[in-house]
Amino acid sequence: MTTHVLAIDQGTTSTRAMIFSRDGSVVASAQKEHRQFTPHPGWVEHDPLEIWDNTRAVIAEALSAASLTHRDIAAAGITNQRETTIIWSRVTGEPVYPAIVWQDTRSQDIVDRLAQPDGVDRFRSTTGLPLATYFAGTKIAWILENVESARARAEAGELLFGTIDTWLLWNLTGGVDGGMHVTDVTNASRTLLMDLETLEWAPELLAAFDVPRALLPTIQSSSQVYGHASPRTMLDGVPIAGILGDQQAATFGQAAFDVGDTKCTYGTGNFVLVTTGERVVRSSHGLISTVGYKLGDAPAVYALEGSVAVTGSLVQWLRDNLGAITSAPDIERVAATVADNGGVYFVPAFSGLFAPYWRPDARGALVGLTHFANRGHLARAVLEATAYQTADVLEAVAADVGTRPSGLRVDGGMTANGLLMQFQADLLGIDVVRPRVPETTALGAAYAAGLAVGYWGSLDEVRANWREAERWSPTMRRDEAERLLRNWRKAVDKTLGWVDEDVR
Repeated sequence: MTTHVLAIDQGTTSTRAMIFSRDGSVVASAQKEHRQFTPHPGWVEHDPLEIWDNTRAVIAEALSAASLTHRDIAAAGITNQRETTIIWSRVTGEPVYPAIVWQDTRSQDIVDRLAQPDGVDRFRSTTGLPLATYFAGTKIAWILENVESARARAEAGELLFGTIDTWLLWNLTGGVDGGMHVTDVTNASRTLLMDLETLEWAPELLAAFDVPRALLPTIQSSSQVYGHASPRTMLDGVPIAGILGDQQAATFGQAAFDVGDTKCTYGTGNFVLVTTGERVVRSSHGLISTVGYKLGDAPAVYALEGSVAVTGSLVQWLRDNLGAITSAPDIERVAATVADNGGVYFVPAFSGLFAPYWRPDARGALVGLTHFANRGHLARAVLEATAYQTADVLEAVAADVGTRPSGLRVDGGMTANGLLMQFQADLLGIDVVRPRVPETTALGAAYAAGLAVGYWGSLDEVRANWREAERWSPTMRRDEAERLLRNWRKAVDKTLGWVDEDVR
């Protein structure tokens, strides 16, 4: 009897398999990290084959931990680090180049070239996106231009492109032996190649980026049966029935289905999404328009998104590069040794600044240092940087939609940090709420898959599963919060324009 749904959550630093029951509870979980490669400043790469190996391993471990087999799984869903780009051989299954990760900035020259003469908003009316190294289209173009014979092989139909969801689906459903070459609308909307209204690859964009159509997967909905798992996997015969990019999956897992519902995921970066319904809302304040989800043949539901590149990864940087803390959770204890930030602000523009600034010329800066500053102030500045950047995005949301959210649903690893969550509530002046199941990214993928096969009957059934676990309400005076935000924005100004002809 198929009593559970499995989700594959393939993230920036690790791959996880999670098994859920009908009430949305976690039955079992397994996780495995993969290596990060940074061969040059601004370059970030992963090994696609390592990710595939890890995916199979965590599926097996999760099933074993729950004493289940593929016969107990009604469906499997995939959620993934978006924009990360893989091109591989349809004949051998071998990647032609490492996966270029969403944080990677090597394609800036391509962005600059395409932005002439109309600027970075050249394709925004079609795609909802600015031209930026963040998105997959520029990474595809870089591989085709820089990897030997890649363009000729792509034009001959020998190669396949996919974001991580497509890579995993192709391998799960047979790989070189008939694997499905498919992506969903949420991931396709992050390529700079899809028309946001028609939900199809746009010929004029393919021409502009010089990307052969034969390279690209078929675009389908976020919730339908794409194919069945190969006998060579531990999920033999299980329908693969849900795909959502990680932030859309987290929104779905938060049951944020109604217009105005707002969530923020605190992970490697921070990602705010606000649901806008069946219409595309065009941002004029530095946000991007994206597909939130599409269930089968139903109309697509859209969202506005603000993406922040460096939040949780800044804590890792403090631990690994500076040795200032011994473990990521230790930062809360160190930050709590001081009453405030001591005038210290850390702007982590390691890959430039994403929303709402979109400034690739920015670089990280630590400002406001005096002899008074100590390790506690540095730790606090690192944590507060996450909250400030989130506040910037939510201010842009309010400007675009005309109203401020009444509350913020949060998820992700950093929400375990009570000091950060309280400071976030104080800055925003609204309640911050964490759900009972904090791993909403995997849960959202499970819901999409389960809805496709009838394991869950409706969105109302999904809504009923959502439960509040913890709430933080603002306690700081508004004038103090506004003073802190003013100083933060002064700090941001100091980072802008750093990259020029003297800095590469």
